[in-house]
Amino acid sequence: MNVNITGPRILAEFSFFGLCDVTITQTTLTSLLVLAAVTILCWRLGRNLRKRPGRMQAVTERAVLAVYKLVDDTMGKHNERFAPYIGALFCSSVLGSLASLTGFLRSSTADLSTTLTWALMTTALVWYNNIKNNGFFGWLKGFTEPVVVMTPMNIISEIAQPISMSFRHFGNIAGGSVLTALIYGGLSALSSFVLGWIPSEFISSIPIFQVGIPAVLSIYFDLFTGCIQALVFCMLTMVYVGAACPPPAPKPEKK
Repeated sequence: MNVNITGPRILAEFSFFGLCDVTITQTTLTSLLVLAAVTILCWRLGRNLRKRPGRMQAVTERAVLAVYKLVDDTMGKHNERFAPYIGALFCSSVLGSLASLTGFLRSSTADLSTTLTWALMTTALVWYNNIKNNGFFGWLKGFTEPVVVMTPMNIISEIAQPISMSFRHFGNIAGGSVLTALIYGGLSALSSFVLGWIPSEFISSIPIFQVGIPAVLSIYFDLFTGCIQALVFCMLTMVYVGAACPPPAPKPEKK
């Protein structure tokens, strides 16, 4: 059994006008292809809109309304402006995870640099909105609540938030890839052992146990887990950002 489990391979390296070195990895390639796919899909579905929608436009409108409803229910109607960001994050996560189903691309979410970047973007949104709503010193004061002695724990919690978000998503996708590779290699060894006693070299090389079983495992590790982790990541993003963007205070009634 020969199973090789490594990180993303480096595809190309070049110098950018002598200012810095640029490295293109499998993750970079997948991320660019996902970005292009999402951009083309949005352009294609958003053109030639009609008052009487066809089937494709109706499905698109339902999907957009579902994203807005999810944001309304989780973050509040006053935070609808985050719906495009949440939708783009979900599409990027799902397509990035399912890229491995093509057979030649590596899941971009199986690279910690991808999920950590998204988690840091969420943290930046949380900090920006906390400072915007409470002021810089009000944001710093929030670390001392409910009592001053909790300040170290609050700081640790703030640092652990993006780390836990990124490792949860990355760990599930990368772990699924590792398990699939190990099982695939084990089935290959089992096929060789069972058919090894047959004198025909052609028959003994047939991977009978690798037919069907890896496809079923791929449905769970790639399709199901990829969609679930994308939803969980988006839900956590909405919860954290929504907590930093409370509804505006009601205006006093005029007498």
